[in-house]
Amino acid sequence: MGHSYWSDAAYQSRQNHRRATHQTAFTYDQQVRTTGVIEVHPAMDPYSVTRESRDSLEHPASVAIAVIFDITGSMGPVPRVLQTKLGALLRLLTEQGYVADPQLLFGAVGDAYCDAVPLQIGQWESGLEMDDDLGKLYLEGGGGGQVYETYELALYFMARHTATDCYERRGHKGYLFTIGDEKPYDVVRRQHIREHIGAAAEGDISIRRIVAEVQARYEYFHIIPTNTAHGRSADVQARWKQLLGERVLLLNDEAAVCETIALAIGLCEGAVADLGSATGDLVHAGYTTSAAMTAANALTHYIGGRRALGRMIAGLLPGSSDRI
Repeated sequence: MGHSYWSDAAYQSRQNHRRATHQTAFTYDQQVRTTGVIEVHPAMDPYSVTRESRDSLEHPASVAIAVIFDITGSMGPVPRVLQTKLGALLRLLTEQGYVADPQLLFGAVGDAYCDAVPLQIGQWESGLEMDDDLGKLYLEGGGGGQVYETYELALYFMARHTATDCYERRGHKGYLFTIGDEKPYDVVRRQHIREHIGAAAEGDISIRRIVAEVQARYEYFHIIPTNTAHGRSADVQARWKQLLGERVLLLNDEAAVCETIALAIGLCEGAVADLGSATGDLVHAGYTTSAAMTAANALTHYIGGRRALGRMIAGLLPGSSDRI
């Protein structure tokens, strides 16, 4: 996987054809709703598989980027936003020099306690296949109505069932973005792991432990769209901040999710010096000024946390720089 190239012209041609023929990009979701046969698409099934991001002759410096979103209730618009802005995201990452060889994986989470399809994980791809994977998602829109979803099950998969050359060969962490407006459960249930991933876990695993495992290999951010049903919940925000601190990004407009992802990567990669120059990059890549500013605002606390940590390190270690 990940051997092909992204073609913006081919992607735009697809989009134009869909608009002209009134077709949805989410063809598998439409198929499920038409036939009534509810099951995960085989290509998105996380059962007994390992997802890999590998270097190739075409992409010798691959960087694994995973985006996994809650598809329950009010989170429904997010995958559609990702699909329509995919071209601009790839343009920004490559043309602005944020990441030379990005490989994107898309996935979706629901609630393993009650949903028919609570976990969907695609492949890492470099070309139009990533658009295909979005089209293979079933947008179930379920959830249990208790302000929890099984994000922790997706984190378990990312921690223990992925392999990335960027980390294993070069010690360069990949990126993981989860997107949702509810809380994770406190533990990953052994039963859920066995049923949906096909692995034999040693027992229930605490959310803190699995977050730590993910953070060892990925720059991990959680995005909370604040205009959704529970996005402004102080309880939801506080729980995620307990787990991730300043890497919880509060997004005032879910339509700016791609901009926020790109900006976070650019900052981590050291490709942009500050939020001001980064917003200029976003506008140059085709995003609106309003969306660029929304993304920058979501990352304000993350930048503040980095600077505070840099000052602390500089004070403790002689000769240390304020840049981290």
